[in-house]
Amino acid sequence: MQSGLGAQRSLAYNRPSASVNEAVVVLDFGSQYSLLIARRLRELGVYCELLPADSSKERIAELAPKGIILSGGPQSVYDAGAPGLSEAVRSAGVPVLGICYGAQLIAYHQDGRVEAAERREFGRSTVKVLEDNLLFEGIGESLEVWMSHTDHILEPPPGHRVVARSEGGLIAAMSDGARYWGVQFHPEVAHTPLGRTILENFVRRICGCVEQWSTTSFVDETVEWLRERIGDRRAICALSGGVDSGVAAALAARAVGDQLTCVFVDNGLLRQDEADQCMAVFAEHLDMKVLKVDASQKFLEALDGVTDPEEKRRRIGRCFMEVFEEVAPSLEGADYFIQGTTYPDVIESAGDSGRHSAAATKIKTHHNVGGLPDTMKLELLDPLSFLFKDEVRAAGRVLGLPEQIVDRHPFPGPGLAVRMTGAVTPERLERLRRSDEIFISELRAAGLYQRTAQALVVLTSDKSVGVLGDFRTYEDVVALRAVDTEDWMTADWSRLPYDFLARVSNRIVNEVPGVNRVVYDISSKPPATVEWE
Repeated sequence: MQSGLGAQRSLAYNRPSASVNEAVVVLDFGSQYSLLIARRLRELGVYCELLPADSSKERIAELAPKGIILSGGPQSVYDAGAPGLSEAVRSAGVPVLGICYGAQLIAYHQDGRVEAAERREFGRSTVKVLEDNLLFEGIGESLEVWMSHTDHILEPPPGHRVVARSEGGLIAAMSDGARYWGVQFHPEVAHTPLGRTILENFVRRICGCVEQWSTTSFVDETVEWLRERIGDRRAICALSGGVDSGVAAALAARAVGDQLTCVFVDNGLLRQDEADQCMAVFAEHLDMKVLKVDASQKFLEALDGVTDPEEKRRRIGRCFMEVFEEVAPSLEGADYFIQGTTYPDVIESAGDSGRHSAAATKIKTHHNVGGLPDTMKLELLDPLSFLFKDEVRAAGRVLGLPEQIVDRHPFPGPGLAVRMTGAVTPERLERLRRSDEIFISELRAAGLYQRTAQALVVLTSDKSVGVLGDFRTYEDVVALRAVDTEDWMTADWSRLPYDFLARVSNRIVNEVPGVNRVVYDISSKPPATVEWE
């Protein structure tokens, strides 16, 4: 045990680095779409990393990138303190693609003209391609795009040509034909149907990248990294039964075998019969040591009277680590703590990991990113912290995990505590468990579970007037939530059949005491998040 050692919380140093011969760097200027750019490049088989906009020349050079992409961002190039086009980018000597704010930076710092438009361009628009060029090869004369900007490029820098204009006549794309390229729209979002082609043209035709990144190569490299990092010492892995922790555990087990002990913590915040079901799956399919710890009373006491969602997450994170560190001495002095943090977890907890731009806004603290205590003595290893959810699932299949783990809907580490607004009590937890079990079981029975990316029930802190028989009731409102998504950074609400929703509502109101109203959440992400807290 590394007694007195502070938590190793910088994920940049506690996850594997890919041994690829080429990479593309995405510099994050604070756009909520920045992670999508990286994901699209991964889909193309191109290794990439999302770095802060102010990354040093040395940090960028470590990756020896074949190209750099500048993300969008919320600021104007004229704002005081707005991030600029750094010397690290200008001296890199590789092709640069600026997206939205990134394109404006290229124009502004090379003597073009950027100004505030009379009206904001936001939403779907049509762009006309003015001339043949590598970036728009295979696109045609026009394309539908997604705009989101106020400032715009009035004049391109000297030596740059306007290669596309919006239907409003504004510059939509420019280039010097060699090194610098800029687009005023977002090719990374699904609302730009041909955006993938544009990004592929940049990394393939302009940067010269070939397909090297794959899930299989990631698994092999990560297993070797864990083996070298842990050596002959021991490790603990937090196992929740979900896909993220299951894949992290499988990677570690393949790397160090008996040196790993997985700890399944029953925190009292799990779904109906979940602890028993998860332990049964581990025993049947995973050849590893799993220790079950019942800490439900500890967690409930820590959450007593807490209603703020951020505070819930912080307390839950602290409780988890206290449990793991209490268990560690009985495991012959474990030195490492492994968890299933994913890339979306990290980016939504902006400001906690030190891995992305200070311009990025914190959406919510994930208990396994920002909820860890500073006094943590185990060294933290995050083997999945650069993977997207679909990549984690693919890695699970490579590792041979059963489909009941790989295809399971995501469940938050803080459990049902963040699926109820307001206070966490045993009575409210039981109400939520029973409602959730009805919704999920009906989804499975109707063949809809696999057709949705995530489904959940939220116990709200609202009450409503109802009628039961001839009597007035004043009871809880529960909300059903189901979403469709490919990347987990954006999501749309699932169009579940009305008859199905009516059946679920009827069952919940009739079978769950204390609930008299069921509503369905039809919010997309953004502006909402998938979870309510």
